[in-house]
Amino acid sequence: MTENRTPEENLGALAAGDAPVFETLVHMTTDSFERSGLDEETYLLLRIAALVAMDAAPASYLLNVGAAGAIGVPLEKVQGALVAVAPVVGSARIVSAAGHIAEAFQAA
Repeated sequence: MTENRTPEENLGALAAGDAPVFETLVHMTTDSFERSGLDEETYLLLRIAALVAMDAAPASYLLNVGAAGAIGVPLEKVQGALVAVAPVVGSARIVSAAGHIAEAFQAA
């Protein structure tokens, strides 16, 4: 699995999607979507809101905002999710999230 790899190589493999951890994350996401009973748009907007609350890394936003865009969720609804959680998480988290989203898409 990770024999003979340095920690940096393992992180690089994970970032590139070439790792068992990535496959596990995909399965977890698929399972949680199926079990949620939510439509895809609502599911992804809730995930984005949770990322804001967690002050997630740019890669997490890239994955989720990218998936939302791929199913046709308009940017205005993503912005609406940020507005909806702002009173709960605070302005610092919203500014951080906006920066992470922009950083993720600049790196993509």
